[in-house]
Amino acid sequence: MRLRFWGVRGSTPTPQPENLRYGGNTPCLEFRSDAGSLLIVDCGSGLRMLGKSWMKEFAGRPLRANVLITHFHWDHIQGLPFFVPLYNPANQFHFYADRPHESALEEILGGQMTQPYFPVDMTAMRSNRTYTEISTKSFQLEDFHIQPSRLNHPQGCLSYRIENNGKSVVFATDTEPGNPQADRALREICKGADILIYDSQYECSQLDREKKGWGHSCWEEGVQICQESGVKELILFHHDPDCDDSAIDALQERARVRFPNTRAAFEVLDIAL
Repeated sequence: MRLRFWGVRGSTPTPQPENLRYGGNTPCLEFRSDAGSLLIVDCGSGLRMLGKSWMKEFAGRPLRANVLITHFHWDHIQGLPFFVPLYNPANQFHFYADRPHESALEEILGGQMTQPYFPVDMTAMRSNRTYTEISTKSFQLEDFHIQPSRLNHPQGCLSYRIENNGKSVVFATDTEPGNPQADRALREICKGADILIYDSQYECSQLDREKKGWGHSCWEEGVQICQESGVKELILFHHDPDCDDSAIDALQERARVRFPNTRAAFEVLDIAL
């Protein structure tokens, strides 16, 4: 299994010179199974560059991929209108997400393209698209095994344990510690994982003050989860828009003091398991 990071920033894109080493695009990950299955996790602004990469790689050959959405806050879906493969009728995409209210998943995802927010609506996307509502029941996506779990975040959010050929990655972004049920569930799906990709947007001290209730976490909590659940590697993710490269460097070094096998996610980071 391989994974590649196309967007690692939280809340809003930050195309600033002082952020170039880690990147300014919002969340998007690409997974490839050992058999070649394609899986996208979240569709932030990083999805645009993934689309350009796939267009070059596949050079007109039909694409088929599954897409996991953690939740529908704008920084996790804003890349969809700019994902060029969605406009090709030869391509197929299957979207999976938890439905937060009565609207259909397609309507929720397409809402950002309705008037007066965007010049064209989703009917301009000619690809074959299907949508499946999920909860916390595990399921199979080709040769990927997926185990969702609920996180503590305003309007809800899912984490995912993604397994392929004996390797496992837990993607847990947009979560705030302090909800006993969500905290236990996350530690359960993290047990023995090779990698935990974890929301490290804020300082731990901020979670008790000005950022309380905002639905995000800190590197200290990520370290604790790894130590309690036997995770091999921690990847800090969903970087604060106000943290430049040097600030993220400092967070990474502080985390490594307590959990040496830690690194901060950066765009185009490519990992083979």
